[in-house]
Amino acid sequence: MDTSLLPQRFQDWFAARGWTPRAHQIALLEHLKQGKSTLLIAPTGAGKTLAGFLPSLVELDNREKQPPGAPGSRGIHTLYISPLKALAVDIARNLDAPVSQMGLDLRIETRTGDTPSHKRQRQKTNPPEMLLTTPEQIALLLSDPGSAKMFTSLKTVILDELHALVTSKRGDLLALGLARLRKIAPDVRTIGLSATVAQPEDLRAYLVGQPDPIVRALSHVVQVAGGAEPDIEILTSDERIPWSGHSARYALGDMYQLIKQHRVSLLFVNTRSQAEAVFQELWRINDDNLPIALHHGSLDVGQRRKVEAAMADGRLRAVVATSSLDLGIDWGDIDLVVNIGAPKGASRLAQRIGRANHRMDEPSKAVLVPANRFEVLECQAALTASKAGDQDTPPLRKGALDVLAQHLLGLACAAPLNADGIFAEVRSTETYRYLDRATFDQTLDFVSTGGYALRSYERYARLRQDENGNWRISHPKIAQQYRLNVGTIVESPMLKVRLVKSKAQGRRTPVGRGGRMLGEIEEAFIEQLQFGDTFIFAGEMLRFEALRENEAYVSRAKSDTPMIPSYMGGKFPLSTYLASSVRHMLATPESWQQLPEQVRDWLLLQQEHSQLPNKDGLLVETFPRGAKHYMVCYPFEGRLAHQTLGMLLTKRLERLGAKPMGFVANDYALSIWGLRDFSELFASGRMSLDELLEEDILGDDLDAWLAGSNLMKRTFRNCAVISGLIERRHPGQEKSGRQVTVSSDLIYDVLRAHEPNHILLRATWEDAGEGLLDISRLSEFLSRIEGRITHSCLSYASPLAVPILLEIGREPIYGEAMESILEDAADDLVIGAFNQ
Repeated sequence: MDTSLLPQRFQDWFAARGWTPRAHQIALLEHLKQGKSTLLIAPTGAGKTLAGFLPSLVELDNREKQPPGAPGSRGIHTLYISPLKALAVDIARNLDAPVSQMGLDLRIETRTGDTPSHKRQRQKTNPPEMLLTTPEQIALLLSDPGSAKMFTSLKTVILDELHALVTSKRGDLLALGLARLRKIAPDVRTIGLSATVAQPEDLRAYLVGQPDPIVRALSHVVQVAGGAEPDIEILTSDERIPWSGHSARYALGDMYQLIKQHRVSLLFVNTRSQAEAVFQELWRINDDNLPIALHHGSLDVGQRRKVEAAMADGRLRAVVATSSLDLGIDWGDIDLVVNIGAPKGASRLAQRIGRANHRMDEPSKAVLVPANRFEVLECQAALTASKAGDQDTPPLRKGALDVLAQHLLGLACAAPLNADGIFAEVRSTETYRYLDRATFDQTLDFVSTGGYALRSYERYARLRQDENGNWRISHPKIAQQYRLNVGTIVESPMLKVRLVKSKAQGRRTPVGRGGRMLGEIEEAFIEQLQFGDTFIFAGEMLRFEALRENEAYVSRAKSDTPMIPSYMGGKFPLSTYLASSVRHMLATPESWQQLPEQVRDWLLLQQEHSQLPNKDGLLVETFPRGAKHYMVCYPFEGRLAHQTLGMLLTKRLERLGAKPMGFVANDYALSIWGLRDFSELFASGRMSLDELLEEDILGDDLDAWLAGSNLMKRTFRNCAVISGLIERRHPGQEKSGRQVTVSSDLIYDVLRAHEPNHILLRATWEDAGEGLLDISRLSEFLSRIEGRITHSCLSYASPLAVPILLEIGREPIYGEAMESILEDAADDLVIGAFNQ
C-alpha cells in the first residue's frame, strides 16, 4: 500500500494514535487525485467518513498559503451532504479533532434548517472551506444569485449514507442540484459513502453525469470486505408475546434490565409516538434513576442538541430514538442497540445495529424486540439476512415531476433560464435521463403559468420570458416565497408546543420570557384535544391549555390516562425481501426450531386447524363469527399493498352482491368482513377466488376507486406543495392545514375537469402508484399467485387470523355498512380460535 500520497503530518497523526491508514482510504486518495468520482462501500466502523474527507484535507493542506490581509475564505472546496441534520452536526464535531490536532488551516461549518439565519447569511459571503449540509440547503443555496460565485471553487462533494439519500424525492432534488454544481464547477468529483448497498450500479450511476441517455456512465467503486459479524439475538422473554399491536410493552421490564447491564444503549423505534410511549414507560419503571433521554425529529432543536451532546460525552445510559439517529452517528461508547418492533428491512437493521461498537473489527451487539407474533417471524428473517450479509435497499427511483418544477423555479430565482440548456442539464442526471422534451416543456409551462387551466390567474404566473427567450421570475417576491417553501418533505401541518403555567397556577401566559418551546405536534392531533386533556410529548406529561394561532400552550400535569400524539410519517413498509423470507419460513416447519415456543405452538395449531401459507401462493380463509362472515388473506406484501387490495376487493365484492362491510390490513394479512356467507358463495360457484384476484382488478376497478378517493386529493396536495403551486409558508404568515387542504382540493377538482393531463395530476398518479398504493408490488403479487390460491373453509377463526382480527376497530377502513364490529373481548377470540 502506497502511503506516499499522505503528507508527513498526516502520517504522523495516524502513527501517534497507533493507526495505519486503511487500503480503501489510500484508494480514495488515488482516485480523487486522478479526478475520479468514486463509490465507497464499507462495513460500519471501517473509517468511511475519514476516507471521504481525507482527499479534501490533504488538498487543502497542500494549498498555497494566503498572503497577509487576504480574504478569510477562498470559497467552498468540499460539500458534505447528509440525509440527517444530526449526522452533519456529529461529523463536524468528529472532524474538529483531527483538524485541530494536525494544525490544519481550514474552517468547517454546518448548515441545516437549525442553523441561525445570520450564520447562513454570513456563509454566502464568507463561506468555509468545508460545508456540511443537507439536500434542502443545497437547493436554497443554488437559488441565490450569488451561487455561481460561491461554488466556483468547489472540488469535491461527499454524499454520506448515499443509499438513504437517493430513494426518495429528496434524492431527486439532490440529483438536480448535483447537475447544477457540475455546471458551475465542471471538474467537481463526487464521493458516495454507504455500508448497505443492494444494487451498487444504481449508486455509481447517480454519482456522475449521464451525457448519453443510452449508455449508462458509472463512477469508480471501492468495496471493502470483512468486518466483524454482528452479535444479534431476538429477545427471550418470560412474558406472553402479544397477538397484535406495536407497543412491545410486554418487554419493557426486559429492556430496562438490558439497559442496566450495558454502558450505553440506543433503543430504536419506528414512529415518534412509539418513542414517546416507550420513553415514558421506561421512566415509570426507572427505579435506579438512570439517565435516559428521548430523541426524535419533532422535538425542539435545543433539546435534540443537548441529547446528542450528552450522548457523545458519555453522560447517558440510554436514548430512545426514531430514524433521526439511525444513520452514521458515531458514538463509540454505545455497546447495545435495541430495535423495538420489526425492522421492516434487512438493510435498515444493519444500519441501526452498526451504531453499537462503531468499529470494523468489533461486533455490534443488538437485541430485537418483536411487538407481536408475526413480528417474531419478521425479526427472525431479518436476523437470518444479517448473518448472510444480504441487503434490501430499494432500487433507484424515477425522477418526480413536482420536484423538477421546484428545481426549475429555484434556478430561475438565481438567474434567467435557457430552456434548451436546462433540459440538457436535467437529462444529465441518472434519475431524469429518460425525461422527454415534451414533458420538460409542459413542466416549464406549469412553473411559468400554472398550466392551461390556471394560466388566467395572475398569482400562478411565476416566470416570464424576456426578449432573449430566457425565463425570469415575474417578481422578486417569488424568490422569497420559494425559499420559504423549498424541500420535498411534506409533513402534516405542525403546531409549535410552548410550555405555560396552568390555569390552576393562576395564569395562562407563557412561562418566563415567552415560555420554553418543546417542539412541534401535528395540527390534527391538537385539534382533537379539549381544554384540560393530558398527553405525552417531549418525554413529559402535559395538559392542554389553549391554542393561539400556530402555537399550542401546555403545562406540566399528572395523569393516569394521557394520550400519545400520532404522526402520519415514520411508518416503514415491509421490504419485499423480508416478506419473501417470512413466507418461506411459514412454509418450512423445520425452520421453526429457532422460534420461541409460544410462536411454534401458534404455527402448529394453525397447521392443525387450517393450513399454512405457502411461499409463492396465497392462503385465503373464510369463516363466520357472530352475525358476520370473514375472509382473511395472507399476502405478506406490506400494509400499503394490502390496503389497496382491500379497497379494490371491497369494491368488487360489493358489485358481486357479497355485502362487504369493511376491511382492515396490516403488514402480513388482510381481513374483509360482510353480511353474506363468503364460504357458501365460493362453494356454490357464485364467486371465484381466481376471478376475484385477477390482475385486471388494477384496471377499471382501481380507476373507479381513485376517481372519488380522498387519498388522491391528499397525494395531489403534497405534489402541489412540493411543486410550489401551493405555499405552506408565506412571508409573515403560515397557512393552516385546513387552508392548504381547501386550496389544493379546489385546484384538484378544476384540473380533473379541465386539464386531466396536467403535470401535477401526472405526478400525483405516479406517487400513488409507486408509493401510497404500492401498485407495482401488488401487480407482482397478483401475477405470482395466479393459479396458486388455496381456500380454507373454516367454522371458526384460525390461530393465524387472530392478530388481524384484533386490528378491527383499531384502524378500520369501512365499506358500505359504516359500522364497527367485533366488540367481543380479545381473549374470547383467542380462546375460540384455539378450541375449534
